[in-house]
Amino acid sequence: MRAPRISIFETAANLELWPKILPHYRYIRYLERGSNRNVVVMAAMRSGIPISWTSEQIIDRDKCEIHFRHLKAWTKGMHVAWKFTDMPEGVLVEISHDLQFRVRALGLIVDPIIGNFFIHDVANKTLRCMKQYVEARANPVTA
Repeated sequence: MRAPRISIFETAANLELWPKILPHYRYIRYLERGSNRNVVVMAAMRSGIPISWTSEQIIDRDKCEIHFRHLKAWTKGMHVAWKFTDMPEGVLVEISHDLQFRVRALGLIVDPIIGNFFIHDVANKTLRCMKQYVEARANPVTA
């Protein structure tokens, strides 16, 4: 992304902003709120299919990382890490997902559906829309 790293990081950390700038997000509801830790219900759409999950968000400003731990739904236990790395051509924003299904035998069947169909689609849309938002703010058009 071509914007200051801190701007991208703070945008990604600000969950209240997500439904306003990410059209596939329906809502985010806070169950617990703090300066570096939140528990939220997140809801998005995937090709017309409504999905939602409960997640704990940890904002690590020292490392410039954001971590989510899914607390409920099919992705319970999944760890998501957002990392922001300065590169010569801009900021590399990486989202990693670590999901170990509670019932291992189901993992082979469910992973392609949950992982590929839902998780990767929503994450890719999130990165694409966030990129458009932060780059537009970093490079405003002036008349």
